[in-house]
Amino acid sequence: MKTRVFAGILFLCAITALAADLTGTWTAAVTLDAGSGTATFNFTQQGEALSGSYTGTFGAAKLTGTVKGDQAEWSFDADQVGKIVYKGSMDGPTKMKGSVEYGQLGKGTFTAEKK
Repeated sequence: MKTRVFAGILFLCAITALAADLTGTWTAAVTLDAGSGTATFNFTQQGEALSGSYTGTFGAAKLTGTVKGDQAEWSFDADQVGKIVYKGSMDGPTKMKGSVEYGQLGKGTFTAEKK
């Protein structure tokens, strides 16, 4: 019986370790066909729900999104270009990479690092 309980605890710990925790400040390098720039994200994660803020070339905005395992997606609106959507996957505990759609400016990629 003790062996099963211990195995169950180890299993739950392993699942928890696989889930990404984005809470904190991240700096992203963004590359689009229209040019490149940087963005800063301050994330708060509760379970799979992601909220926070963006600051960068297009000012500041509140963001919302989701985290499932090592995959994250978030979006926000910028007056100058419309809806901006990031989709990324963890590349280690403090790095992420993925794709981005910057409204009217088109699609691109990003790499981000947790500060």
